[in-house]
Amino acid sequence: MTTVARLVLGVVLIAAGALKIGNLSDSVVAVKAYQLLPESIAVMVGYILPMLEIVVGVLLVVGLLTRVAAVIAGLLMFAFVFGIAWAWANGLRIDCGCFGGGGRLGEGQEPTYLLDILRDFGLVLLGAWTARFPPGRFALDGALGLGDDTTDVEGDD
Repeated sequence: MTTVARLVLGVVLIAAGALKIGNLSDSVVAVKAYQLLPESIAVMVGYILPMLEIVVGVLLVVGLLTRVAAVIAGLLMFAFVFGIAWAWANGLRIDCGCFGGGGRLGEGQEPTYLLDILRDFGLVLLGAWTARFPPGRFALDGALGLGDDTTDVEGDD
């Protein structure tokens, strides 16, 4: 199960980062749309976030520094849940920008806050699972002797 959890979380992060990295200005617009951070910090987060998502996603997929990557991924996902809930609670009509794009929604477009929150909270749980249990058989952590154990009776697939 841990291998599946880290692979799903890793692939989602890589996809999200890859879809943003080609147009970093859209990533900045998406972060600014939440109106949570001061302008200068929002710009910095908009530029850094796609690269962070890709790096953490790759670490999870290959199973290197798995627990650290899982904690970072879980915290990222929790921050996304918080941001989306904030936007919803404050009546903002924005696209989450989770997989590129983002910003204010156009006329006739409806936000998908509940689905976005449920998806991201599920990813928080995958991050927690991956941080809690050994990384699984197919992780580099085990091959390099970095993990506690490469097999997991309860958490491995």
